[in-house]
Amino acid sequence: MKHAAVHFKLFLVATIWGFGWPAGRVVALDTPPVLASWLRYVVACLCFLAYLNLRKAFVLPSRRQWKGIALIGFCSTFLYQLFFMLGMARTAAGDASLMITLNPLFTAILASLFLKESFTKRHTLGVALGFSGVLVLFLASPNTNLVTTERWLGNGFIACSALSWASATILMKNLMTDTDEEAGMTPLLLTVWSSLAGLLFLTPFLVGELVQQGEIHRPSVEAWYGIVFLAILSTVVSYVWFADGVNKIGAGKAALYVYLIPPFGILGGFILLDEQLGLSLFASFALIAGGVAIAQSEKRHEQEAGLTEHGH
Repeated sequence: MKHAAVHFKLFLVATIWGFGWPAGRVVALDTPPVLASWLRYVVACLCFLAYLNLRKAFVLPSRRQWKGIALIGFCSTFLYQLFFMLGMARTAAGDASLMITLNPLFTAILASLFLKESFTKRHTLGVALGFSGVLVLFLASPNTNLVTTERWLGNGFIACSALSWASATILMKNLMTDTDEEAGMTPLLLTVWSSLAGLLFLTPFLVGELVQQGEIHRPSVEAWYGIVFLAILSTVVSYVWFADGVNKIGAGKAALYVYLIPPFGILGGFILLDEQLGLSLFASFALIAGGVAIAQSEKRHEQEAGLTEHGH
């Protein structure tokens, strides 16, 4: 295969992102949410900045771009990480890996509301299937050892994570577009600088968390393993590899590997955390993934019919 190495890296990315859910569960059960998020992004931002310097791609945003980056960082790092940690402290890794798959469905809904993109019958069917899968997950998860109301609350927090990331995706579209005054930012630069902005948002809340607890929490060895895994492998390495895959084989083919994340999340929870397997998890995955596939096929479907979406 011409791009065998790229496909192998994308497979590893899906594996890493999948096993990031049990890693997040380990961290969340040990470390307070703001501290866990803050430590993850201190490590990630240092690695990102080192990577930019190594690639001689260190470009500072303009003043206008900083305003947008601050909003993206608030959604994609600050809100996403807090909801992620709050959710992982309450629900199973397998459940959470399925809930986050709502992200593209939320993105389609927000794009129709704020970017005036069309929301067609295929989108409606995709969203309906996706939320049917969520309903199955809420009512029939095999992880009955968890308190039901806590698991539901945790799943709700993960859904808020997906909504936060979808909001950041909508905001990113504006900053990746060229204007008369300046060039659009690359996805890599947007990710680096928004991560740094999100870290700055987290810092005062970290101080508040420490004051409330009255002491500095020291993460366990296992939690540190999880933090480093999430920061270096799940955030930095995986993003760089995924972006490289998009550049070399296209966004459509690279995106197919995202469908492997929930199965790896479920498998990771089973192997590492003794979580339960059940047909309901696979039914939920089939409904959510099927809904996402239908919703995301809209653009290709219209192109084949010789049409273009409104606003494009």
